[in-house]
Amino acid sequence: MQLFLQNIVNAMQWGSFYALIALGYSMVYSILMLFNFAHGDIFMVGSYIGFGVATALLGLTAAFNLPLPGWIILVMTIILAMFLTSFVGMFIERVGYRPLRDAPRASAAITGLMIGIILETGNLALLGAERLSFPALIDTVTFQVGGIYLTNKKILIVVVSLALMSALHLFIQKSKYGMAMRAMSYDFQAVPLMGISINKIAPLTFAIGSGLAAAAGILYSLAYPVLDPYMGVLLGWKAFVAAILGGRGSILGAALAGFLLGFIEIFSVWIFPSTFRDVIAYSVILLILAFRPHGFFGQAHSTQLRL
Repeated sequence: MQLFLQNIVNAMQWGSFYALIALGYSMVYSILMLFNFAHGDIFMVGSYIGFGVATALLGLTAAFNLPLPGWIILVMTIILAMFLTSFVGMFIERVGYRPLRDAPRASAAITGLMIGIILETGNLALLGAERLSFPALIDTVTFQVGGIYLTNKKILIVVVSLALMSALHLFIQKSKYGMAMRAMSYDFQAVPLMGISINKIAPLTFAIGSGLAAAAGILYSLAYPVLDPYMGVLLGWKAFVAAILGGRGSILGAALAGFLLGFIEIFSVWIFPSTFRDVIAYSVILLILAFRPHGFFGQAHSTQLRL
C-alpha cells in the first residue's frame, strides 16, 4: 500500500508536466483548428529562458549582496519566464501561422514541425550541444508521511500546476477575452462576423499556451535539472496525445488526460519493465479513443473543418 501511494505521488508530479503542456495544444486547436506541433519545443525554450532568468537573478543578488531567499527567486523566475515565453508564442503565431490561416491544415502542421526544428537548431547554434544544469534555487526537503516520501519540490510542482490550471479556467470562464475565446472555439467562421477579431484572440491564445509551457519547463527543471535542446520533443508529443484524449477545446479534459497519462506511465513501470512503458500507455489511450473518438469531453464540430 505504501508503494502504491508513493507511485500516486510520483504520477501526480509527472502528470502535471503533461497537463500544463497539453493545455496549450488544446487551446490552439480549439480556436484555430490547427495543431501547433512546435509547442513541445516552446516548452524547451521556456526552460532555457527560465535558466537564463534564474542565472541572471542569482548573479544580481550576489553582485549587490541582496539576501533574497531562493523561493522568491523561483517565483520571479516563473513569472518572468512565462512573460518572455509568451512573446515567443505570439511571434510564432504572427510569422508562422497567421499567413497560413486560410491554407489547408496540412500546411500549418508541416509549418509547426519546421518551427520546432528551427527552435532546436537555433538553440544548438546559440548555446551549443552541451547540456546545462538548472540552478538549484531551493534546497530539497524530504517529508515522510505514513511511510510515503514527499519532497518540497514535488509538492510545489503539483500545487503550482493546479493553481495555474485553476487560474486558466477562471480566465476562460469569467473574463471578457475568455468569453471571446470560448465563442471562437464554438464557431470559428461566424464569430469574427460579430466583431471579435481573430488577430487579437489568436496571439492571446498562443501567449497563454506558451506561458503555461514555460511554467511546465521550469517545474520540470526543478525535478530534473538537466536542460537539453531536444528535451521537449518526447514530452511535447505525449502532451499532444493527452490533448487529443481530453477532447477538443476542453481545458478540464486536457488536464485530466495529462494526469491520466502520468498515472499510466508510472504504474506501468511499477508492474512491468520500463521498456514497455510507452507501448502500454499508448495502447490504453488507443483503447479509450476507440470507444470515445472525440475524447473525454470533446464533441463533433458543427462547422466544416478546413482540411
